[in-house]
Amino acid sequence: MAARTGKEFLKGLKGDREIWVGSDRVTDIVDHPAFAGAARGLAGLFDLQYAYAEDCLMPDPETGEKINASHMIPRSKEDILRRHKALARHAEYTVGVMGRSPDYMNVTYAGFAGRSDEWGANGNEEGAENLVNYQKFLRRNDISLTHTIIHPTVDKAAGDIVGPPNEVPLHKVGETEHGIIVRGARVLATLAPFADELAVYPAHPVRPDAHDYALSFCIPINTPGLKFICRDSCAGTLNLRDHPLSSRFDEQDAFVIFDDVEVPRDRIHINCNVNVYNQVMATGWFPNVMQQTMIRAQTKLEFAWGIATRMTEAIGGLQPPSVQMLGELWSYGQFARSCIQSAEQDAYEFGNGVWFPNGAPLTALKSLLPSWFPRVNEIIRLLGSHNLLAAPTEAQLADPGLRPLIDRYMHGANGIDAETRSRLFRLAWDFTGSALASRGEQYERFYLASGARNQQVAHMIADRGRADRLVDRFLKEDAPLAPELKLAEAV
Repeated sequence: MAARTGKEFLKGLKGDREIWVGSDRVTDIVDHPAFAGAARGLAGLFDLQYAYAEDCLMPDPETGEKINASHMIPRSKEDILRRHKALARHAEYTVGVMGRSPDYMNVTYAGFAGRSDEWGANGNEEGAENLVNYQKFLRRNDISLTHTIIHPTVDKAAGDIVGPPNEVPLHKVGETEHGIIVRGARVLATLAPFADELAVYPAHPVRPDAHDYALSFCIPINTPGLKFICRDSCAGTLNLRDHPLSSRFDEQDAFVIFDDVEVPRDRIHINCNVNVYNQVMATGWFPNVMQQTMIRAQTKLEFAWGIATRMTEAIGGLQPPSVQMLGELWSYGQFARSCIQSAEQDAYEFGNGVWFPNGAPLTALKSLLPSWFPRVNEIIRLLGSHNLLAAPTEAQLADPGLRPLIDRYMHGANGIDAETRSRLFRLAWDFTGSALASRGEQYERFYLASGARNQQVAHMIADRGRADRLVDRFLKEDAPLAPELKLAEAV
């Protein structure tokens, strides 16, 4: 099966699954008010790959059928740059608002399969073979895959122990003829209502005695016993003018409960192997997946600068200090662009013939984004001030009695008409002030861990070679300057 269309994606969402939002157990994802907009928005992402087939599609290396380029296992720097084109198309479609569009997991599992040698270490050859076969299934069926990797927080004061006797984290409780039985919970399955399958793989290491908690597998969303409890919907109406982002890009987040779920044996990638679980994410996963995540972030930052600039122009505000704040937004986007380019140009082989970007500049960028994105929202809200709360709806603009008054009193500067001004400010509010915007800011603050944690990790994994060499020069010098190099005495 080749890459899917939007219609085929929506058809795949049909069928029984246990997804809860509010008081509803949703049986129709495509038409439920909480999910209908995002379902159609994601369908557009699947159609996009055909609209920009030259950038987004490539032949499967074994079958030749067209697959999304985000499934590529990079074998050279050229492959990294080729994949960039597809990832940029995806990011531009959602302007970076969807942090877990399907290409995120496509890139992740392409990286896993490419480094199957790591997954097959320490006696896990069968799990590695299952993983390689799953990645083929994923790319050839254009599966929409979500994931859940974090153990729930119960009591920080007591320490959230991952291992016995803690029964909350996902763990294995038994075996069957066909697989294993798992029980417990994980967070946070972003995109869950719009996914065909769910992935579980390692995040933080577990204790050496926590064998039953060392699990990795992929199963269909409708697997019996699998339950998703979604947060409140941030979706507005389906009106693209009034809610241009929240009407189609609320990707949702879900708490996942595994109520004695059977995982088939051929879907298991790690089965109680602590050594593999604790080591497999330590090398190539991060630099590989961060190409996708940082292209998304760069796109979102550049969109923020664009909407802030257009909004400020609409009220004649291009003067200090507004221009200074716009320059700050521009700088964030350019720093992101430079980090991505540096990482891609310095890509190298990570082993097993697989190439990933250089992780250092992407790690630096990721550690700063949790503070940049809240600042982005602050700037746009400062620039917009009360105007963000005075933008008429499409229905108000269409009212024959109101429209002449709106045109007279609610137009912008420099010949900008009332309807254009309204659409600009409604777009800015949906990006920075709506329920979706608030969720987005919280998401960015803790995206792949908090800024503080990422900065700690950045320091611990950084290559200190050049920095130490620069410092050592001065620590090791002990000879006096040669007479001819001494400073002349002052006259």
